[in-house]
Amino acid sequence: MKIDTKNFLVGEKEKIKLSKWQTMVKPVSNSKEQYKEILKEHIEELSSLQNLLYASNRYSVLLIFQSMDAAGKDSSIKHVMSGINPQGCQVFSFKHPSADELEHDFLWRTTVCLPERGRIGIFNRSYYEEVLIVRVHPEILQGEGLDNYNKKTIWKDRYNSIINLENHLHQNGTRIIKFFLHVSKDEQRKRFLKRIDDPQKNWKISLADIAERKFWNQYTKAYEICLSSTSTTYAPWHIIPADDKENAHLIISQIILDNLKSLKMAYPHSNVKRKKELQLFRKLLTK
Repeated sequence: MKIDTKNFLVGEKEKIKLSKWQTMVKPVSNSKEQYKEILKEHIEELSSLQNLLYASNRYSVLLIFQSMDAAGKDSSIKHVMSGINPQGCQVFSFKHPSADELEHDFLWRTTVCLPERGRIGIFNRSYYEEVLIVRVHPEILQGEGLDNYNKKTIWKDRYNSIINLENHLHQNGTRIIKFFLHVSKDEQRKRFLKRIDDPQKNWKISLADIAERKFWNQYTKAYEICLSSTSTTYAPWHIIPADDKENAHLIISQIILDNLKSLKMAYPHSNVKRKKELQLFRKLLTK
């Protein structure tokens, strides 16, 4: 089954209502074996394109993963990027800001982690937390030194700051691919229960995770506004149906492949001078 990645793309200025976006779609694969086969093909192709990205040294790629808790961000990064050369890839997970980070603007701590040319950067959560969790819990703004913020404009101002940053990055060669892993509330409950039942996953759940479920509707609204406000032609959002983790992996990997293939990349060509140098190297090595 061919994956049409346009089905998951959020258009610029598109008004999003998450209840109209499925959390489960028809599986790409018909079996566990076929899933593994397709994912392996995707991983091998991603690895090849990463080498080309590194060699061409023209672009950098930033992958952003956002979602409700237990939607599968860690799993997606682990499986989809398993064939990537660690030397050309950096993963950053952003939790509560440190005291030092709170002394800077809300984009500072993620900006210093942006990927260099030729590399892939992965943000597990990102600066978008500042218009999601902070919007649901605005009391956090006091810890950011914003006691007298304008309640009417702060979120629009932050969306504009994000859009301007992403436009600047795009203009300077960074290609941004954003994923919202769309999981249902019931599927989240089931995954939380699995974390309780599996001793190796007990560490992945806390009372805070359970408490945040009370704010499900508020988070849904915050995501809807965020996705509608910050999906652009140069840095679009993709809404990934995430109730089926394996299917989500295949969709995500296909989207990354499509984006990498669209870049104008080529291995450096050897000019006449370089070819002469290479022949000299050959002579030295064969003496």
